[in-house]
Amino acid sequence: MKNRIEQVILENLIKDDAYVRKVIPFLKPDYFMQYEDKKVFDIIFNFVEKYNNPPSKQAIILAINEDTSLNEDSHAKCMEVINTLNGDEVNRDWLVDETEKFCKDKALYLGVMESIQIIDGKNKEKSTDALPSILSEALSVGFDTNIGHDFIEDAEKRYDFYHRLEEKVEFDLDMFNKITEGGLSNKTLNIALAGTGVGKSLFMCHMASAAISKGKNVLYITLEMSEERIAERIDANLMNIPIQELGDLSKAMYDDRIKKINDKIEGRLIVKEYPTASAHSGHFKALINELKLKRSFFPDIIFIDYLNICSSSRFRAGSSANSYTIIKSIAEELRGLAVEQDVPIVSATQTTRGGYDNSDVSLTDTSESFGLPATADLMFAIISTEELEQLGQFMIKQLKNRYADPTRNKRFMIGVDRARMKLFDLDPSAQTQLTDANIDVPVFDRGQSEDKYDGIKF
Repeated sequence: MKNRIEQVILENLIKDDAYVRKVIPFLKPDYFMQYEDKKVFDIIFNFVEKYNNPPSKQAIILAINEDTSLNEDSHAKCMEVINTLNGDEVNRDWLVDETEKFCKDKALYLGVMESIQIIDGKNKEKSTDALPSILSEALSVGFDTNIGHDFIEDAEKRYDFYHRLEEKVEFDLDMFNKITEGGLSNKTLNIALAGTGVGKSLFMCHMASAAISKGKNVLYITLEMSEERIAERIDANLMNIPIQELGDLSKAMYDDRIKKINDKIEGRLIVKEYPTASAHSGHFKALINELKLKRSFFPDIIFIDYLNICSSSRFRAGSSANSYTIIKSIAEELRGLAVEQDVPIVSATQTTRGGYDNSDVSLTDTSESFGLPATADLMFAIISTEELEQLGQFMIKQLKNRYADPTRNKRFMIGVDRARMKLFDLDPSAQTQLTDANIDVPVFDRGQSEDKYDGIKF
């Protein structure tokens, strides 16, 4: 029998304890295509799991001889595999690399074959909606070399962590930078809570405009409005003109403004539309991979507008699962995507009906899923009343904050210009009277801060 990678792997699984401990958590029986290889691996794996040491050849032979499920031909083939396990010593680091490549190749092959079965209708348990998740999971196979933080030995690393300058995506709003200690961190899920029409999309469009203005690459995923409507809002924000007046610009004037935006902004913006409830984290991951491959676009921050109308890769369309379970699953998948892509994700959720017109909002007003706040790193409510609307203001209330103490600046005010699709800081005096004890929403004059962020100067 010629040397095969399967044979080399099996040989070293019975004679190199250090190699076993590195690779055994990542190997799967399905990766071994021949029945006899799979059988021998099963014996090795079960032995290591039970005794925490690799088996000898004699132990494997005994296990094969005692296996009554094997017919004469299968038994002979298994013995042939065992008799070949006498290879020469190999470089461990090289073999670990080769084993990782083996696992990746087999995972991708199995993922493709499973996808073909789903497409051909041979797999009735899964729909085509599962394809992005299956292929993404296959492509993500790799060895995790990090086995944990040693409190004493890694103390220096911990010191460096305490004094590191963490790269964050800054807000252009002082109060939001204050409550997040400088902006949004990578690997976080950040959620705005608001009623219908209050300003969820406005908030995210403004944030996206501010991010590209600061040189960040932004991926904006919309499941509610069209790509063109989102781009229209960002146009109004960056051009600093009422959205209703965009259509009054001549082609020459519009081109001139776009050129000036392009000259001043280093960040890139990609807006991608999906039909409502049609896409989940697997689709978003596939999109990110495609953008990296085809457009050399690597997002620094991702906006998803909005969480409640995403789907979950864990449930088929029309699933009988309750809304609590589905929404919680969506949130967990989005946070997992943020961790995997090493970016902050910003999304939004609806309030319950009772929270639509309230002057105060709490976690109990989280629509459909009280489990959502448990997943989010930052969650805040955007509150609007008729009085605040007349003054062009939002009240922001912190609901959960892993960045800093949420009881500090628990409530604060920001200005809103709906016509220009932008937010702005108010004069600091607007915050002085606002305390957690003051449940009634106070109103303030705009002060002199409206022009702090005016988009591109034309």
